[in-house]
Amino acid sequence: MLAHSTTPPAEALSARQQAIVTISALTAKGDLPHLHDALAKGLDAGLTVNEEKEVLVHLYAYCGFPRSLQGLNTLLKVLDERKTQGKKDVIGKAASPITSTAPKYERGKRVLEQLSGQPEKEPKTGYAAFSPEIERFLKEHLFADIFERDVLTYQERELTTIAALVSLGGVEPMLQGHLSIGLHTGLTDAQLLQLMGVTEAAVGKKDADAGRVVLNQVLAGRKK
Repeated sequence: MLAHSTTPPAEALSARQQAIVTISALTAKGDLPHLHDALAKGLDAGLTVNEEKEVLVHLYAYCGFPRSLQGLNTLLKVLDERKTQGKKDVIGKAASPITSTAPKYERGKRVLEQLSGQPEKEPKTGYAAFSPEIERFLKEHLFADIFERDVLTYQERELTTIAALVSLGGVEPMLQGHLSIGLHTGLTDAQLLQLMGVTEAAVGKKDADAGRVVLNQVLAGRKK
């Protein structure tokens, strides 16, 4: 079973989940004016300050420090404005300390296997064989340092990741992989289709339609 990850299947994304998708898509696109409004709406929809902050921190692994830092600065601006308006936003829980003494590479490998439901392939091929250092960075940092933080569930992290990849475009193999992971964490076909609609509202039809093509391929593959 996935640690701190699954929620019961639902027919539609909740308001909180839709807020995560919108924030992620706009951060990846670098659309700060609309991100400003989306962050405020996310707080109103029930996201805590730490949850929104965690979404923005998570995204640096997928769209780089510049987008992530700009997003965090935008969140700071939103919080300052809301404070002057007399709004009291819930800070929320911080990440629990990691107590495991296992090597980070092994922890990251285990997390990835939980996420995908598949054992690691050996021997390494493709980029992992060509650049073993980046394969180690992925395991130790992305899947250990970041995914192990329990401010967001695995499912929420996949919503964050998928929305960002759709918005970025041109990363179809990664999007395909994370759509499959999203399904493994309990997201339904209907929720992923809705995610594309929420992303379209945020960043436009072209990116969303490209995402729908990949999603349809993933769903068709599951039915074979």
